[in-house]
Amino acid sequence: MKRTASLVVFLLAALASANLPAQEATPPDERFTTPDGLITALYDMVSFEAGTVPDWDEVRSTFLPEAIVVLFTSRTNARVMSLDGFILDWYNFIYNSNVRETGFTESILKMDTLIFKDIAQVLVLYESAIPGSPRPPQPGVDFFSLVKRDGRWWIASVTNDLPDPNNPPPEPLRN
Repeated sequence: MKRTASLVVFLLAALASANLPAQEATPPDERFTTPDGLITALYDMVSFEAGTVPDWDEVRSTFLPEAIVVLFTSRTNARVMSLDGFILDWYNFIYNSNVRETGFTESILKMDTLIFKDIAQVLVLYESAIPGSPRPPQPGVDFFSLVKRDGRWWIASVTNDLPDPNNPPPEPLRN
């Protein structure tokens, strides 16, 4: 565990010290000036009312262009995606599942944030739901790696998994 944590810190430090190009010319969105604000904004962005869809340019504005996303698309299948692949996966989910007609919510239940200089790790226990669906809300766990550049935070990666009775959320996310 200590070795894995050291590797994560090393990789985040390498990202933070990389000579990354400026991502935007305008002043940073106020929500993006803290790790918790950035992550809360992202969950708000991917939640939407019936008859609408997320603003994908706004979602894209939370990520580094080179970000990596690893999501469980079912209880047994994880996919490794680029930012474009992540947005395409969302698009397919919305249109193939007719979720545009019902809306979708993804709510943060608990968040745990660790910041070291210009890097951060944010763990999130969330609940996703399709309004009106007979399927109950589903919990999930996201691990975000963030870097701070140009006065704001950016998502460098997100890794996701689904808790179950044999594998509850990690200790920092339990009540």
